[in-house]
Amino acid sequence: MRVLIAEDEEFLAEMIAEGLRANAIAADVAGDGLEAVRRLDDDVYDVLVLDRDLPGLHGDEVCRRAVQGGSLVRILMLTASGTVHDRVEGLSLGADDYLAKPFAFEELVARVLALGRRARPALPPVIRRAGVVLDTSARRASRHGRPLPLSPKEFAVLETLLRAGGAVVSHDDLVEQVWEEHTSYRTNAVRVTLSRLRAKLGDPVVIETVPGAGYRTAAEPAA
Repeated sequence: MRVLIAEDEEFLAEMIAEGLRANAIAADVAGDGLEAVRRLDDDVYDVLVLDRDLPGLHGDEVCRRAVQGGSLVRILMLTASGTVHDRVEGLSLGADDYLAKPFAFEELVARVLALGRRARPALPPVIRRAGVVLDTSARRASRHGRPLPLSPKEFAVLETLLRAGGAVVSHDDLVEQVWEEHTSYRTNAVRVTLSRLRAKLGDPVVIETVPGAGYRTAAEPAA
């Protein structure tokens, strides 16, 4: 999942971003409405966490442009006002959900995850392959009943590869889906993360390298 946070309070924006990243969600930050619109035009996001009172371009206009432009991004609108009138007005602009400040961070994460599921085709919350069980709702992973202590990036990489069902996922696609904006496609972060992930998964091999193409999960053994 990839999330854009449009929030001009820098501390709050970074707090939200770091919290989402800790939940294996790639998160980028836009400090004003114009930057938010530019990022939405340049990249594909599943969820937009949108402060309503943005400088540069008001959050209402950002929401309106996203909806009218045909973007499939799901919008969670944040505002300092939690009156019924403001909630109705925000939703009428095309927002999918509404959260008043101050808010409990756990609730924001839960709402972002819920909107992310709506942004994509329905997928099973638990994935099983090659002895690996990945519970994407509880953020837990195991192999042959052995818990796997995965970092957020390791979890996200494993989920991406398991979701591909054995199809090859390129290095650049992993960067695009798992890491934040401005991460160089020449980064060695993918290789380092995969090395650590493979060590935790153990034998037999779960993740195969396809020379010149990318990575895939190993085929299921014949019954």
